[in-house]
Amino acid sequence: MTAWLLLLHLLNALLPIVCMASLMPWLGQWVLGRSSMGVLRRALVHAALGVLVWLGVLAVTGQDGSMMLYACWLLVWTTAEWTMHRGWRRR
Repeated sequence: MTAWLLLLHLLNALLPIVCMASLMPWLGQWVLGRSSMGVLRRALVHAALGVLVWLGVLAVTGQDGSMMLYACWLLVWTTAEWTMHRGWRRR
């Protein structure tokens, strides 16, 4: 794999993380209401968690586009957003 192909592969792998990290705080605000944490801080938390999950699933399975990765992202990001909104205190 050339350096150019490696760069493209990394950018394509990080694109879903960046997109979801920028969307999740706004979706969480829409579904769960206002949060005591700011949007930028929550986006950074989602980006960090996305990279950690990506590297973890890549280490376990050896594939970076598996359905297990997307399922883990979904669980981790929604749980993190619920936690940052302190969802256990609602209703």
